[in-house]
Amino acid sequence: MIKDFTTYINEGLFDRNQSEFVIKKTNKGIEQVYVPKTKDELYKYIDITIENARKEGTYPNVNLNNIDVSELRDGELDGLFCDDMYKQINPDISNWNIKYIPNKFFVGNEQIKEFIISNNVTSIGNDAFSCCSGLTSITIPDSVTSIGKYAFQSCSGLKSVTIPNSVTNIDQSAFQGCGGLKSVVIPNSVTRIEYGAFSYCSNLTSVEIPDSVTGIGTYAFDGCTSLTSVVIPNSVTIIRLGAFSSCSNLTSVVIPNSVTIIEGGTFKECSSLTSVTIPDSVTSIGNGAFRGCRSLTSVNIPKHCRISSEYDFQSFPKNCKIARRDD
Repeated sequence: MIKDFTTYINEGLFDRNQSEFVIKKTNKGIEQVYVPKTKDELYKYIDITIENARKEGTYPNVNLNNIDVSELRDGELDGLFCDDMYKQINPDISNWNIKYIPNKFFVGNEQIKEFIISNNVTSIGNDAFSCCSGLTSITIPDSVTSIGKYAFQSCSGLKSVTIPNSVTNIDQSAFQGCGGLKSVVIPNSVTRIEYGAFSYCSNLTSVEIPDSVTGIGTYAFDGCTSLTSVVIPNSVTIIRLGAFSSCSNLTSVVIPNSVTIIEGGTFKECSSLTSVTIPDSVTSIGNGAFRGCRSLTSVNIPKHCRISSEYDFQSFPKNCKIARRDD
């Protein structure tokens, strides 16, 4: 079906077995826009577009802005560019009318180096850009409120990221394994840093955790071997299991009076840690919380604080002198 009005029909238009075209007036004049009804139909169109691009010598840069995806059902775009042949293209979709970057949308793409997310996008799906090793820059607009699980996992070329004030939650392993990431700005809108969000960001030297954050998730910064110091804000009440484990260059940490529980393995194998301030508010230090912190020779803790020492998972290294202070 051809809607609105027709000024021309391209040669071979109906040879593509495509279901519907719309003739629209755009800022470039009168243009023909394909409206796919399923992901399979969209694949057919993209295959032809890629083949034409190869003939014209522009492959792997493929402009797909003449595709109208607004009528596709939820989930139809999930994993669109994750098939092997699509990992080799650099798709231009800057004008696509989508409100979210779908799950596994660009996973493993080898060509994308810079990406600007359009202002109508509100969320970034799970694994959306994971393993895009060539990605060096990502611009996230203020319209985005959530970053999904593994969204940028193993984007090893990503050097810096600024998360906008609209984001409230950094989900599980969102930036895990971003080995090139040196700095990250977390806005005051974020309340949770989830499981493994920045784990194994081996070049991350500094991170500012804002006062809005109430929870630092399990293994959130595990393996951040370049991190030298951490200031935990007064809003945090629990530091979860292994949150800063294996941060081998971490030399000092300040724990605020708001924290009541330091879970097991929180600072495990932080071998350069020489000092830690544990406030009176802390009532429990979990198994192996400071195990392997061989540079930590003494620590002063409140008298009422319970220290776990079950099996071989002592809270502190054996050579560390523990002093109790009066409540």
